[in-house]
Amino acid sequence: MSAARRARIVILSGSSLSHNPRVLKAAGTLARAGHEVTVLGAWVDADLKAQDGRLLRNTPFCFVPVLDTTRSGWCVAEQALRRVRRRAAHLVHRATGRESPDQLGYAVALLLARASAIEADLYIAHSEQGLYTAWQLMRQGRRVGVDMEDWFSEDLLPQARRSRPLKLLRLLEGELLRRGAYASCPSRSMSAALAGAYGGKAPIVIYNAFPCADRQAFDGQRCDRRDTALPSIFWYSQTLGPGRGVEDLVAALPFLESRAEVHLRGRAAAGFEAQVRSRLPDAWQQRVFVHPLVANDELASRIAEHDVGFAGERPDCRSRDLTVTNKMLHYLPGGLAVVASDTAGQREVAVQAPGAVSLYEAGNPRSLARALAPLLESPERLRRAKAAALQVAQEFFCWERQECTLLTAVAGALRAQPVGKPI
Repeated sequence: MSAARRARIVILSGSSLSHNPRVLKAAGTLARAGHEVTVLGAWVDADLKAQDGRLLRNTPFCFVPVLDTTRSGWCVAEQALRRVRRRAAHLVHRATGRESPDQLGYAVALLLARASAIEADLYIAHSEQGLYTAWQLMRQGRRVGVDMEDWFSEDLLPQARRSRPLKLLRLLEGELLRRGAYASCPSRSMSAALAGAYGGKAPIVIYNAFPCADRQAFDGQRCDRRDTALPSIFWYSQTLGPGRGVEDLVAALPFLESRAEVHLRGRAAAGFEAQVRSRLPDAWQQRVFVHPLVANDELASRIAEHDVGFAGERPDCRSRDLTVTNKMLHYLPGGLAVVASDTAGQREVAVQAPGAVSLYEAGNPRSLARALAPLLESPERLRRAKAAALQVAQEFFCWERQECTLLTAVAGALRAQPVGKPI
């Protein structure tokens, strides 16, 4: 592609923008570079649709929901049919081992149909449903690529993986990674592992960092913290539930001699908040707070209120071990010192962010307490760690630095010859 040519690019998501900041950032970057960008998503939750509406007011690309179950007049029978279809696919898989694309999501057929109707120069999959769509488009002779936001076939814990179409996912991943025109992922660790598993060229690494320019929009308010004289430890995720490291943090509290506040943000799984409360030492009962989710445009401000960002990912899930999570890269531009479990992906960031990130042995509360204690006991050490976090965010772990890699890789993909085209 010449520098002046405007390409048409379709990003295959199948979900809301507010649930997928990587799609939001990539689509914005490509559109601002002069490309015509369409994101194919879906709306199945009214609150997420409203959040998307606010995000879309200032986006330079087009968002098309291939499925919208929130609109008035949505056919109840059609919605029930889609649920029955997916449920039936899971039941057949459980009984016979036969896998189906319907296991990948409600919108998989609609995503393929809408994408096939668009004549684009490049289609990039960002989800499991997107993998199947991109694979089918590649078989039609279209130019496709994949962003491995997660290692989809290696995601989730063993109990959840039993109902997953793993053979299908591995087929799709291998085909797109070996034969596609474009491949990217969120860490060097994952890139090396994917190349080792599937062969071919290692995916380019685009850290899922956030724009440092977002700091200009911080509201400066104190909405979470109660006693600003105490250091504050912060954790967030879409879901506040088991298997996300919160258990490590709660178990470490009895080993801490310094007082601090702990703030947890997320949609609490049934019974999990009560479980957390039941395990807190008496001295910590009034200093651990649970907060609801906030809109994407407010999250960065709420993060910036705190002092220490906690990222307790578990290494027993291969995808989580290899990735660099959103939370870790959200903490750095917020100016938070980071305490993280020693997964491969988080070690990768720690090496590049000396002084900003402290690691602990996952599953070891005493190790976590030893990582937290120096920051809580020494205001000067905490100040230096927070300053180091902000510096490394501005110099490297920010979207302003990562988007150049994306644009260069996409430019190369647009020059590639599509594969699978009938002779």
